Amino acid sequence: MNVSDAVASRRSIRQYLDRPVDQAVLRRVLEKAQNAPSGGNTQPWNAVMITGEPLERLKALVADTIPQGSAAYSAEYPVYPAELEGRYAASRFGVGEAMYASLGIPREDKAQRLGMFRKNFRAFDAPVLMLVHTPRYMGLPQWSDIGMWLQTVLLLLREEGLDSCAQEAWAIYQKQIREVVALPDDHIFFCGVAIGWGDRDAAINGFPVPRESLDNVVRWEGF
Repeated sequence: MNVSDAVASRRSIRQYLDRPVDQAVLRRVLEKAQNAPSGGNTQPWNAVMITGEPLERLKALVADTIPQGSAAYSAEYPVYPAELEGRYAASRFGVGEAMYASLGIPREDKAQRLGMFRKNFRAFDAPVLMLVHTPRYMGLPQWSDIGMWLQTVLLLLREEGLDSCAQEAWAIYQKQIREVVALPDDHIFFCGVAIGWGDRDAAINGFPVPRESLDNVVRWEGF
């Protein structure tokens, strides 16, 4: 698979096949991803890969916590800015509505929508969850570096035929994550990444995700 095919076929997958992922494949992907760029070669990314019993323990803990509502949230950063507006807000709203429409869940069916939201915290039943963290003192440039590394990982997973879903939603349960996984106290938790063999025939993995036209996001000068 070339880079263009990997980019074109990568999407956030929210339903996976019941099929394990070989650790050797993941190690190969992550070793290649170490070539991702970072300012000053700081390489600010850190991750824990979990599967099996630790993953099931985390999912069970969060499932027990969810009924407590927002009282149990302890996010270390806002996933979306409060000021989100215009095309940015429209894109976020639109993809959510398209996802629920693919499942036949109307807006007024709050129970089913909540049920779908809770699947985030099962990593959509993917067999592997990557937990990404970095030292708290890292600034915006280093977070950008982590993003470049993450995209490199996601594309290399596609090269292996694997699928993924980057999940910032896990940030609201970083306290529960720390009860299961020993993250350094001086590190901030960033996101989870569900990894596995995607069920590409599932409706939730096929709804359209429109992108802005190039001319809406790029201005050309001097060409």
